[in-house]
Amino acid sequence: MGHPIPPGHHVLTPHLVIKGAADAIDFYKQAFGAQEVSRMSMPGSDRIGHAELQFGDSKLFLAEEFPDYGAIAPGASSPVTIHLYSTDADDTFATAVRAGATVSMPLMDAPWGDRFGKLIDPYGHHWSISEHIEDLTREQIEERMAAAFGGPPCE
Repeated sequence: MGHPIPPGHHVLTPHLVIKGAADAIDFYKQAFGAQEVSRMSMPGSDRIGHAELQFGDSKLFLAEEFPDYGAIAPGASSPVTIHLYSTDADDTFATAVRAGATVSMPLMDAPWGDRFGKLIDPYGHHWSISEHIEDLTREQIEERMAAAFGGPPCE
């Protein structure tokens, strides 16, 4: 018997439900440089039942929307944001926008020491793009948050 967590996987892996999963795979390749690891279609169709993408050292699972089984893609909004660290946030952000993502928060030098911005992909999923640019103490972050937002950060 193998290890309960397959080699190359982390304990936690996001799994997205997407209306138009095949197109989304192409988008994630173009926008974020994802590599397709595997794709399995549902028997007798070309609808994706499960796919696995590699983003750097992390994986993302995704599947087509199947409402009959409770698998529903985001509608007008999503309560979840996928955080993607990058070695060049400006380039990653611009590439994703050119590929079809919508800016929901422009890139900025955030008070916590990251270059940070937010996007919505064409399938309704929210992404934050971040590049760590400065190591700060908790006190420095609190000071910068107060200056930027008029008060201490939420605990």
